[in-house]
Amino acid sequence: MGKTITLPAMDRSTFSRWFVLMLPITVWTTSCSKPVAPIKKPNIIIILTDDQAWGDLSYHGNTNLSTPNMDSIALQGAAISNFYVQPVCSPTRAELLTGQYFPRLGVYSTSAGGERMDLKAPTMAGLFKEAGYSTAAYGKWHNGTQPPYHPNSRGFDDYYGFCSGHWGNYFSPMLEHNGKIVKGKGFLVNDIFDHGMEFISEQRGKPFLLYLPVNTPHSPMQVPDGFWKKFGESTLGMKYHGNEVEDELFTRAALAMVENIDWNIGRLTKHLKENGLERNTIVVFMSDNGPAGWRWNGNMRGKKGSTDEGGVKSPFFIKWPNKITAGTTSKQLMGSVDLLPTLASLANIPLPNSLKLDGMDLSQALLNKGQSTINRAVYNHWNQKTSVRIRNYRLDHENRLYDITADNGQTMDVSERFPAIRDSLATLKKQWEKEVNALERPTQKRLFPIGDSTYGFAQLPARDGTAYGKIKRSNRYPNDSFYTNWTQENDSITWDVDVLNDGQFEIYLHYTCKPEDIGTELQLTLKKERITKTITEAHNPPLVGADKDRSPRIESYVKDFKSTKMGEMTLKKGKGQLALKAVSIPGNSSIDFRLLYFKRL
Repeated sequence: MGKTITLPAMDRSTFSRWFVLMLPITVWTTSCSKPVAPIKKPNIIIILTDDQAWGDLSYHGNTNLSTPNMDSIALQGAAISNFYVQPVCSPTRAELLTGQYFPRLGVYSTSAGGERMDLKAPTMAGLFKEAGYSTAAYGKWHNGTQPPYHPNSRGFDDYYGFCSGHWGNYFSPMLEHNGKIVKGKGFLVNDIFDHGMEFISEQRGKPFLLYLPVNTPHSPMQVPDGFWKKFGESTLGMKYHGNEVEDELFTRAALAMVENIDWNIGRLTKHLKENGLERNTIVVFMSDNGPAGWRWNGNMRGKKGSTDEGGVKSPFFIKWPNKITAGTTSKQLMGSVDLLPTLASLANIPLPNSLKLDGMDLSQALLNKGQSTINRAVYNHWNQKTSVRIRNYRLDHENRLYDITADNGQTMDVSERFPAIRDSLATLKKQWEKEVNALERPTQKRLFPIGDSTYGFAQLPARDGTAYGKIKRSNRYPNDSFYTNWTQENDSITWDVDVLNDGQFEIYLHYTCKPEDIGTELQLTLKKERITKTITEAHNPPLVGADKDRSPRIESYVKDFKSTKMGEMTLKKGKGQLALKAVSIPGNSSIDFRLLYFKRL
């Protein structure tokens, strides 16, 4: 086993004075880093799971499941025991990619455009691409759908997956590949890893950055039969500790999904070995937030959406054979904002001196160079609630102080024992919220871009639209939803758009229509431009998902939508409202609507 890195002793009064004097925000610039200089630039693979708890690993003592391949990353490399992300998906992904706290990037939601990152912020993919890396992302993006927010626009040469926050079907679903809508092949997580391994095989000696943000164990709870068989009737030996009710069916489904990811990591590891790449490839494993349900999670308080330990503590394993000593463990406080500067340092990629980062280069802790643990604060925020984590303590959103080393369940407020620490952290929290604009919400609705000059495609899904009249969304969670109940003429769906450049576009409609409702005439307008389309072909597939769900879902069911060309439209640069209206409904209803697809001519 490798050396355990521990923090030097510090008495309570010294500790309190240190935090009183500490600056509100430590902004680290790349000029401070000391990059390691490997002979050859390493390949980098980042595996990001979706809603996987810190406790969903046998490495962390959970006997309900077995994760040998996830565990092996830690056993053959390093494990950070104090690694923190944000309470929900989009913020963590934004921080991982940019090294900046998500409110600073303008991220404020997980849908309706609020998941998009500031375009002025360079991404890890873009920076590594400039350094000669091939870059690819396969899976759930969740940081913007339309270029210039699309992954191809943010530094990734190749992208396959879905850009939305959640998806309604994991078996051969509708996906996209570099902007083109395609059909997936088999179970989605397996498909994502297949694409990752194919990408690796194609590199032929060129260094690569491969980002694998898989979509599980996020609901809907779907997993192949072979993985469900073990858990379908299993008895959970380790259960949630609190007063809230654990949904054991949901838990068993989540654990089955985790074991499927673990199996895929095993396939990926074997592929690296067979291609002679394992020794010069850095593999990172982490999750994006805490669990979506109550289940065993090391007795921590909180789950997804919470700024308490259980909502934001993530596993973090990293291996790099012969560089990171096998079995290294570190108590260094680390967060998603640290990934970019740390990986850049490990890869010996100099970052621009002008690049301002909230994250730190913590490569020395991973490389076990004898560096003492660094004192610092990590901030967690969501829904106007902020907590602060330091070496031994967490100040929660109500300014209660907890000694996490002795009480990770946050059951005893120690504010009265350590008022100086509490007051110092409360001050830091206020200053951080002000500095990154954490408590401010946009005063104007964010527009959806069309007409990016580099990437000649854009999707406008039902998720981003606003319906009028009797039209209803298929589910209150918008990310994988469609519009239905279109029964009245002149009811409409609109999008507030920003046409970035003049251009002529082919526009395709993705719809379903019952045979008796053929003949609906639709009209699409933007300012003075308009095209019409009469639906002449029925397409009425069933809803799918229920037969594959292992636990009842909260998301929308989906179906196979048909694409038809609406026509061509000349769009002029500028802002406006795009509207899709049914001007004639000869039957009982119009179409069910999924998305509009714009293709530049």
